[in-house]
Amino acid sequence: MSNYHDLANIIFPEIKLTIEDLERRYPKRNLPVDAKVIRFAPSPTGFLHTGSLFASLVGCYFAHQSKGVFYIRLEDTDTKREIVGSGESLVEQLKAFDVIPDEGYISETKQIGNYGPYKQSERSEIYNTCIKHLIEIGRAYPCFCSAEELQALRKEQEANKEIPGYYGKYAKYRDYPIEDAIQKIQAGEPYILRFKSMGNHNNKIHFHDEIKGDLELTENDQDIVICKSDGLPTYHFAHLVDDHFMRTTHVTRGEEWLPSLPIHLELFDSIGFERPKYAHIPNVMKVDENGNKRKLSKRKDAEAAVSYFLEQGYPKYGFIEYLLTIANSNYEAWRDENLDKDFKEFQLTFEKMSLDGALFDLAKVGNISKERMAYKKAKDLAEEVKVWAKEYQPEFYEKIIKDEAFFISILNIEREKEKPRKDYAKYSDIYPIISFFYDEVYDAIDKNNIEWNPNISTTDIKEVLQDYAKTMNLNLSEEEWFTSIKELAVRHNFADNIKLWKKDKEAYKGHVGDVSEVLRIALSGKKNSPNLYYVMQILGKDKVKERIEKVIETL
Repeated sequence: MSNYHDLANIIFPEIKLTIEDLERRYPKRNLPVDAKVIRFAPSPTGFLHTGSLFASLVGCYFAHQSKGVFYIRLEDTDTKREIVGSGESLVEQLKAFDVIPDEGYISETKQIGNYGPYKQSERSEIYNTCIKHLIEIGRAYPCFCSAEELQALRKEQEANKEIPGYYGKYAKYRDYPIEDAIQKIQAGEPYILRFKSMGNHNNKIHFHDEIKGDLELTENDQDIVICKSDGLPTYHFAHLVDDHFMRTTHVTRGEEWLPSLPIHLELFDSIGFERPKYAHIPNVMKVDENGNKRKLSKRKDAEAAVSYFLEQGYPKYGFIEYLLTIANSNYEAWRDENLDKDFKEFQLTFEKMSLDGALFDLAKVGNISKERMAYKKAKDLAEEVKVWAKEYQPEFYEKIIKDEAFFISILNIEREKEKPRKDYAKYSDIYPIISFFYDEVYDAIDKNNIEWNPNISTTDIKEVLQDYAKTMNLNLSEEEWFTSIKELAVRHNFADNIKLWKKDKEAYKGHVGDVSEVLRIALSGKKNSPNLYYVMQILGKDKVKERIEKVIETL
């Protein structure tokens, strides 16, 4: 009479390893007490989602602040959905935001660490050893159900208004005679392998989640598939084997996995593996145009892709700090009290993580980035912009490297002071604001279609410009220079302050702000630009005069 060992050997004749062999091959890590070993386990099926960056950042942060290990494992067993090259792309995008693994999958040709392989497609011997063990102890079995049989099963359950799935009386091959199963396998009949659950959906299990606290969940009773007909394990099974032998201590993952937790816990217990701790992170949500909360969507939201933030040039430190604000509710208060500290000094805790979906606020990302960029030294910011522009805005990059000192002087306008200007939220904001400094851009402006203040006559504009070209003095301090602009205004019957003009608008052609605007438009082609005094300082007297003369010719 055949037994479970015979069945296991028929299915896996090539597997000679045992669970004990694997335990010796992958021993417990020698780490400090309370050190966390946390993984990020993406599938190479597309772009890196912002929610995935959030989860991986949290995992990396917890691992490193506990002097533990953060690793990347590529879950590439879904061959139908795999996109070639997306695994490496995911790693590169994580690296761009300082989510850098200590070990694991780095690229298609590089893996680091003693607990690999770190690609699931290369770990079949490990999975099969564990599945063979489950068969030997009577906790896994072959299932020969066809797709048509499973569909009929679902229809019967729907008609009876019963819980759908493969369990109990609906698990046709659960207690199938071993002899008959062996005969089917030897006859070449296709099959999959299922886990034999001992649970009951009428029972509850109690579990402590590191973020959500004490939970009561329905016990698993589903005989889930653990190995597909192509010989590859399912996610449910593969990830727990990997987490055990890679010695993961904490599984940080999206809260959408909570309903699957009873399955995973039963699998850990059945095979005799110690359970890791679980922390189910809130999903990154968005309020849509109808005021409803929903998950960030790959199809609907550009900001759902991390590549969007890279292409737009959001500084990594600004984006990371934003993610920390949605990770822990006390981050902003900490930052207000520690303006001079590196955000990496903040202690992330599970206790302060939101229990509800974290609302993603793109405007707030911009505000934080703008705040952080404002306090960067011009030279350091210039280097960041140069790296970004080289990849995403080559035309801008060429202008930067042609004269880096010139570019740095532009960035330094009202920067290195107690309260710096906050003009830029991302690198892509910079060129549209400062491009007029470059002669080829300024010369391309259609001077005949410049939008002047309609309340100021062409004659007055011309006379103001001619006067300034003759009298300008760029050796003055900023305060002295503005006094000279007031004097220019008065000479042409403009009030030297707005209050005076408002009191008697009929007595003046306008006010000093209108005169400044005339000069600003003449020099930049825009109504808005960085501080006009510094614009002139950077352009220099000859260039200022040259530009004014070009504009006068069109009036």
